[in-house]
Amino acid sequence: MNTALPDRYNQLMTNTRRSKLLYVPLFTAIMVGLYWSQANDFGRSVTAEPVANQHRLAAPSTQMSFLDNGTIRLGVDLQVGGAITWLSDTTSKVNLVNSWDCGRQIQMSYYSGPVPYALDGKEPKKEWTGIGWNPIQVGDAFGNKSKILEHKNDGQSIYVKCIPMHWPLNNEPGECTFECWFKLEGAVVKAKCRFVNKRPDHFQYNARHQELPAIYTNGPWYKLMTYIGDKPFTKGELTQIKKTPADKGPWAHWTATESWAALVDDNNFGVGIYIPGIHEFTGGFAGKPGKGGAYDDPTGYMAPTPMEVIDWNITHEYQYDLIVGNLPDIRKQVYARAPKPSLPKYAFTDTRLGWYYHNLNDTGWPIKGMLDIQIDGPGGQILGPVGCWNAADIKQITIECAAISYRNDAHLFWRNLGERTIGKENVASLNLIADGEFHVYKIKSSDMPTFKGTISQLGIAPTSKGAKGDWIKIKSIAME
Repeated sequence: MNTALPDRYNQLMTNTRRSKLLYVPLFTAIMVGLYWSQANDFGRSVTAEPVANQHRLAAPSTQMSFLDNGTIRLGVDLQVGGAITWLSDTTSKVNLVNSWDCGRQIQMSYYSGPVPYALDGKEPKKEWTGIGWNPIQVGDAFGNKSKILEHKNDGQSIYVKCIPMHWPLNNEPGECTFECWFKLEGAVVKAKCRFVNKRPDHFQYNARHQELPAIYTNGPWYKLMTYIGDKPFTKGELTQIKKTPADKGPWAHWTATESWAALVDDNNFGVGIYIPGIHEFTGGFAGKPGKGGAYDDPTGYMAPTPMEVIDWNITHEYQYDLIVGNLPDIRKQVYARAPKPSLPKYAFTDTRLGWYYHNLNDTGWPIKGMLDIQIDGPGGQILGPVGCWNAADIKQITIECAAISYRNDAHLFWRNLGERTIGKENVASLNLIADGEFHVYKIKSSDMPTFKGTISQLGIAPTSKGAKGDWIKIKSIAME
């Protein structure tokens, strides 16, 4: 045991029973309320509906870089940061990608605080005050274009590097760089993206939903199709996604349990996006469906939108597949690429692995073998990425962590597939030994009566109310 620990550790040990009685009911109410106010804040996290006075693009670019393998044709525009502005079947040569303004296309896009975001005396455009810090690959809402730093095309692959623009501000380049690598594999665009941040503001803002990437299609590709069932990769019935009253903002939000979605036309031909291990998606259609080209207003939209903390100095990478074809072929390609389903084991060696926080902060990027989190405020939660796991396959949750906390009222909680709120019964005591040493905790599913059905997210509430100097360090979390 660490002999330098404060006296409150001894107080904690003698006051455990009283602590549980006093704080657990209050803690549960705080946890349920605050968790969803953060996790469902989609409305400020994705590009909003088209607006009448938006600065429009009006004509094809004269600086395109193409790949064509005889099956599909890909084009990136060097006048707008190297974003994808052309995607088609080689034979038909009908472009799927919408470029009505600088916020469409198929492009990289990241979000962070503050909201609203102003810089050097410049205020955000009125209709975008709720978007926050948002560098995007193409340009800004005033029509200023991103600058290409490097471009290569060897006939087999394309590489582009750019300085993005802050979407809501007038002519403000991002304090970061975007890089993309593209190659074609049959009817699939294999893409890799890298974001390197160099932001002078070092404050760690709350996690936001990121667009990995944002994808906009033309009017004929309006049907948004995906699988949302609890038996992924079993060829279950697909669902057409439509916005419901429960969805915040202009778009629908759902859990894509097979990690893909597609925008298709009346003949079920179109484009799909697949990104392994990502299940949070956002999308829909704006305008009159069925008609419109690349420079017309009607547009379909979809994006994988996981929550991520965007540090001032983070390097963030991801890969995705764009699949052109009929809906059954798109799904077939996903199945061929999908890894064998397994339970997640999160070892925080050098990344957060999609975990994030509400009312908490860690020590920042880079991650060095653990999540090192200060818990000096009320109602904080540590939240895992959204997934799809059969509770019957999970025998226990194993957590390796160390903590200092005055109140011994840490809890594990979980959400089931299809739920937008956490039931008060979906909570289990973690019984942390808050002595500053690392311990391994095994929470058996047999000890959690409501741990049933399909689990879509885990969370940890380390304390109902932290004090100055309290912390938790987590090396790993595993479902076993």
